[in-house]
Amino acid sequence: MTDYSPTPDGRPDPGEVCWAWVPYEDDPSQGKDRPVLVIGAEEDGDGARTLACLVMTSKDHDRDAAQEAAAGRYWRDVGVGDWDHEHRPSEVRLDRVVLLREADVRREGAALAQPIFDEVLAARTALLS
Repeated sequence: MTDYSPTPDGRPDPGEVCWAWVPYEDDPSQGKDRPVLVIGAEEDGDGARTLACLVMTSKDHDRDAAQEAAAGRYWRDVGVGDWDHEHRPSEVRLDRVVLLREADVRREGAALAQPIFDEVLAARTALLS
């Protein structure tokens, strides 16, 4: 399911920004606790869910966009929100989906506005086509 559906029910849903330990691409045995944007959720037969998430950062990649693109990394600005206690502008990485178990994600109660969520998904679709 990829429909925008943030619901204050204690479970992370598409459109919500949550926190989780995310493995590094170059060394999956290491990682960092960081915000992620949930873009999809799939439930198995036992009721456990796997979340498709995009990694977020407060680092500004506008200045090094060409270098990032040359390395295959593409970012999109999503603005500020309650997922960052300092309310710094954030970016979401469009080209890397991280699959996380729902049990490994901590819900923080923040969500992107639906128009921004829709723009993120559209930018990701355009990038992949």
